Amino acid sequence: AIFAVTFLLILVGAVLYLYPASRQAAGIPGLAPTDEKDGNLPDIIASSSLHEFLVNLHEKYGPLVSFWFGRRLVVSLGSIDLLKQHINPNRLLDPFETMLKSLLRYRSSLNGDTGESHMRRKLYENGVTKSLQSNFALIQKLSEELLAKWLSLPEAQHVPLCQHMLGFAMKSVTQTAMGSSFEDDREVIRFRRHHDAIWSEIGKGFLDGSLDKNMTRKKLYEDALTEMESTLRKVTKERRGRSFNRHVFIDTLLQGNLSDQQILEDTMIFSLAGCIITANLCTWAVYFLTSSEDVQQNLYKEMDRVLGKGPITHEKIEQLRYCRQVLCETVRTAKLTPIAAQLQELEGRVDQHTIPKETLVLYALGVMLQGSSSWPSPYKFDPERFSEESAMKNLSLLGFSGSQECPELRFAYMVATVLLSVLVRKLYLHPVKGQVMETKYELVTSPKEEAWITVSKRS
Repeated sequence: AIFAVTFLLILVGAVLYLYPASRQAAGIPGLAPTDEKDGNLPDIIASSSLHEFLVNLHEKYGPLVSFWFGRRLVVSLGSIDLLKQHINPNRLLDPFETMLKSLLRYRSSLNGDTGESHMRRKLYENGVTKSLQSNFALIQKLSEELLAKWLSLPEAQHVPLCQHMLGFAMKSVTQTAMGSSFEDDREVIRFRRHHDAIWSEIGKGFLDGSLDKNMTRKKLYEDALTEMESTLRKVTKERRGRSFNRHVFIDTLLQGNLSDQQILEDTMIFSLAGCIITANLCTWAVYFLTSSEDVQQNLYKEMDRVLGKGPITHEKIEQLRYCRQVLCETVRTAKLTPIAAQLQELEGRVDQHTIPKETLVLYALGVMLQGSSSWPSPYKFDPERFSEESAMKNLSLLGFSGSQECPELRFAYMVATVLLSVLVRKLYLHPVKGQVMETKYELVTSPKEEAWITVSKRS
């Protein structure tokens, strides 16, 4: 709960602190402040997460709602039709970048020249594209290693899916972002320890200041940040001005006109966000495949037809249309990232209502991804829905496909495609009977507890 609330707090703190508070609700349906000082913060905490708070709010008041964060008016859009109306030249705030840079106290791109920020963003995106192209064989090798590990297990043994996918994502991201020094498992384990220490605090402490009051926790968190930053600085120094066999993400940043601090920040963001998104996309995709034998068999048939017995190639990925549909439906069904946000810098209108300037506008993506008007049988895992162009267009509008998808998600789609091409052609993926999967809604949606599966070899 605190994680989701923290995200909203950080958005307000990082972006809106310069503006005077607006008390004009503009007639938009929604909640009056529960508390004069905290607004509807108690209601959000009582709902367990910001996503679940928004689900309840939109069910009660409709697709356009308002509530109060402290003395700040917040408007939430809960339908794709309203999203289409909210065409706005405002800057889209990347939830990962805004949140992580605020928590890490990185300020160099939260403010400043728009042209410079745009240049830096393009460099970041190019870095992801080039590193994927250069490290395609590496991702395939890591997928094969995971397959070999699963094949070595007794057939009835339960596989800890979240744990294995996070390990796989860590290896993929660190080696793709920072190079061959992370081929050493000891370096990956050290990175994971620091990564886990940081992410364990991104769910607590930043809202109520409890981290600052607990010196043991604060030291563990700050030590993890210091160690990760030290590692990134070391990699930057080692790769600056040198040529390597594999081009990695940090190499693109080194070729740009960035300061050492900017290189550090962008590599940190890609490493943190890339790991979390990739791990959870792969986890949910495999989990949903275990629950649908038909989808798994259809995916196997496409892999067999397009790839035969040969390895996947960069060129053949475009032919794996059903695989892309499976991943799109995974994003939709899991509500992979349930919140996005924009600052209403100028007064705007949506559905006959005026949105005052300096209002934080939330896109309740988790609500939109389950709306029955846009998605027939919204709670069913059905990749066939994305054979329709209209469904792909809706997903693109929400930022999960096409030109609007974030670089970390684009990276995750590619890695997940390679992984599935390796696993599905060699294994049957089975659910564990009686397992009840509960969901944890944070900035990225994940299983609340470990997700267990079993595997068996295809004959």
